[in-house]
Amino acid sequence: MTSSAEAQNSDRTARVADEDPGPPPEPRLPEGAAGGLWGGGMPRWLPRAMVLALVLVGLFQLADWAFHQLIDLFVMLLVAFFLSLALEPAVDRMAARGVRRGIGTFLVFVAVGIAVIGFLAALGTLLVDQVAKIAGDLPHLVDNLINWVNRTFHQDLSLGELQKKLLKDSGAIESYAQQAADNVWGLSSTVIGGLFQAFTVGLFTFYFTAEGPRVRRTVCSMLPPAKQGEVLRAWEIALAKTGGYLYSRALLAVVSAIGHWVMFELLDLPYAAALAVWVGVMSQFVPTIGTYLAGALPVLVALTVQPVDALWVLIFVVVYQQVENYLLHPRITARTVDVHPAVAFGAVIAGAALLGAVGALIAIPAAATLQGFVGTYVRRYEVATDPRIDRGEQRRARRELRREAARRLRRMVGGDGR
Repeated sequence: MTSSAEAQNSDRTARVADEDPGPPPEPRLPEGAAGGLWGGGMPRWLPRAMVLALVLVGLFQLADWAFHQLIDLFVMLLVAFFLSLALEPAVDRMAARGVRRGIGTFLVFVAVGIAVIGFLAALGTLLVDQVAKIAGDLPHLVDNLINWVNRTFHQDLSLGELQKKLLKDSGAIESYAQQAADNVWGLSSTVIGGLFQAFTVGLFTFYFTAEGPRVRRTVCSMLPPAKQGEVLRAWEIALAKTGGYLYSRALLAVVSAIGHWVMFELLDLPYAAALAVWVGVMSQFVPTIGTYLAGALPVLVALTVQPVDALWVLIFVVVYQQVENYLLHPRITARTVDVHPAVAFGAVIAGAALLGAVGALIAIPAAATLQGFVGTYVRRYEVATDPRIDRGEQRRARRELRREAARRLRRMVGGDGR
């Protein structure tokens, strides 16, 4: 009995031991990894990752350096591209009549160059003459200024005292003259650099204009056939909008120059034609502040002749600007492209912030092109009449209806009285 009980107990104990395996064994680290995170070695991928990271950082730094070194070239290419968009329609018309594109581009360049040189020559003549006139009248102007200061502020100044003070400060004047002479080399290098940039822009503009079809074919050859049509369509939109905007500006400039020339001739202002060209070009091609710059010079010139003439010039400039804004500008730009004044102002600010003066000059053509893209590719839907959108429009419509009803009633009463 006792032996059988002991045997049963031993069998039960063996079964429990088989069913309960006990605590899990501790994980064993790989060989050579017991001395730390990586032990005596490191993963094989880590050196390659470090080298790849260093290479990527080096490439980024190289690309950033190259971009900053070539940013002037990119800006010149952008300006040349927009100029070619403006000139290509004229070259296309000449090519359609059998003129080779190279010769047509050269003729357009010659015409534009003659216009620019004539504009600068007229302004140069005006500037030199006015400076010479001011220099000749300077003693008389200084006497008048001294007399006015003495009368207004109860002083006792004289021309001799001013000359003594100037001679006393001659050392400062000599230092300023020496500093200006030292800056002559910097000014010369700036002029040479500007001429080189103008030559570069002209060269790229000539290439983009004369080789327009080849450039488009080269760009499309790098794209799949499904995308080539979209690229050409976008290119045509940019060509039409940019060229149309610049041509409308040129036409408005011609009309403005003719109108102001007639007015300046009636007032017998000196260099009336040069002043009229100045007003036409500055008011149309200099964004935002061009109108004020355009009117300031004729007013100043008229002040040297008769102060009342300056008043007449100012009145005419203001009146003509209103006529242009509400009559000429809508009719001319309706056939090309019309940019909202708020959009144009914002584009000029953005362009100046990004690229400075160059960005301000090309901002409005770029905005016109972007507006063409939006009008072509963005689908628009009709919006139902809703007072939350047209606030005040319903009230204005009701007022117009009441006014129309009152006019009809007056006509009926007048007809019955007769």
